[in-house]
Amino acid sequence: MRARIVLIVSTALACPAVSLAQIPDTPAGRELAAWLSVFNGANRDSVRTFYQQHYPSAPARIEQMLDFRARTGGFELVKITASTATRVAAFLQERASDQFAEATLDVDSAPPHHISGLRISAIERPAEFAIRRLDPTNLAQAVRAQTEHDATAGLFSGALLIAQNGKPILQSANGLADRERQIQNTLDTRFRLGSMNKMFTATAIMQLVQAGTVKLEAPLATYLPDYPNKELASKVTIHQLLTHTGGTGDIFTPEYETHRLELHTLADYVKLFGNRAVQFEPGARFAYSNYGFILLGRVIEAVSGVSYYEYVARHVYAPAGMMSSGSEPEDSVVKGRAIGYTKQESPNGTWQPNTNTLPWRGTSAGGGYSTVGDLLRFAEALRGHKLLDARHTDLLTSVKVNSPGGGQYAYGFGVTTSNGLHCFGHNGGAPGMNGDLAICDGGYVIAVLANMDPPAAGRLSTFIRNRLPASGDAKPNASQ
Repeated sequence: MRARIVLIVSTALACPAVSLAQIPDTPAGRELAAWLSVFNGANRDSVRTFYQQHYPSAPARIEQMLDFRARTGGFELVKITASTATRVAAFLQERASDQFAEATLDVDSAPPHHISGLRISAIERPAEFAIRRLDPTNLAQAVRAQTEHDATAGLFSGALLIAQNGKPILQSANGLADRERQIQNTLDTRFRLGSMNKMFTATAIMQLVQAGTVKLEAPLATYLPDYPNKELASKVTIHQLLTHTGGTGDIFTPEYETHRLELHTLADYVKLFGNRAVQFEPGARFAYSNYGFILLGRVIEAVSGVSYYEYVARHVYAPAGMMSSGSEPEDSVVKGRAIGYTKQESPNGTWQPNTNTLPWRGTSAGGGYSTVGDLLRFAEALRGHKLLDARHTDLLTSVKVNSPGGGQYAYGFGVTTSNGLHCFGHNGGAPGMNGDLAICDGGYVIAVLANMDPPAAGRLSTFIRNRLPASGDAKPNASQ
């Protein structure tokens, strides 16, 4: 994540850090202090030595630990929650981020008290450390400082927009859309969306539901009677596909990697995966399924008689005024489309173009592109019932199922309550791309897009949501 500096502590940390000197002077406490010092120092040799001398029973996963350090920026110790001679537990917070973690460290009872177990788990922010909401002016200042810090630290490259009732409170762009040619990101830069396409797919399906041509409880076979696996098609409903409860599995498999550049249409995906059986009884549980949204795209094509891309362009992008959004093939020249940069696929840990990870074309499950301005237009079109009437908008965006980790899911939209604020939207992430759209109480919209690995955009979106005012008029005077 990011290095801690004084400017950010006051806005991001938002709770007092505990000095390492305040850790209990016990065998477990001393080992926790030593681990935090080594982890935050991010020195490869020190990490290796620490494992050898303090945690010899654990595999020395040096690269994984350094990667974890890079993603979190290190930890501040916030509170010791339990302590004995051989065990210590504590709340930690990622530096310059709102994410909390709980750490539990155990040591052997006999000297030299080697670490016998270390567990670090992300947790919801404890209520005692609730973040104070900011008025629009102070919110803009805090977000600008956070964004500039992340960009300077190499942790964010992209664009963001905060608006209330359609009027921007803050707009900014940072970093490079093309590092080789030194082309800057702007508010008009088109960023790849990852799974955020699912919002457009779900909206299109709901338009067909509103028109009476698709039924939510109808099985897939109603619309795709020639689907290869007859049992799956007869059992899995449109509702289950929209809520990731159909058991239809994912697309990112060895078969996909082999045929990635041959998959030009949604029908090509069905040819590749259509004989697969369901992974569990449809409706039994939530399991995120990109393939389920490929199938929804095929339903749109079957019912409308046009390609998924043409339908969405006509019935979602056009009425919303989204003139910079699409899913043109990767070998097409798309003006202003950023190059994505990833370290995830880089053998030497340097930023590399994500070209070799991309599909031939974005799909109904993800991979299109848009701008922060177009995402605001989409949000306002939903709010203003330009895409669906009020009843079907509510049906689209209201909670249907719980998802792992305490989340909730509607139809193609995630639903969150952060610091008492209700939002719906969707994120997207893959090597070299990350984005998030949040449509929140009070008329607020947050759109963040990045042309680098997650959680570059998601981290900033969470930072904003946690400080968003519950009410008040935003003043659209903070653009840059």
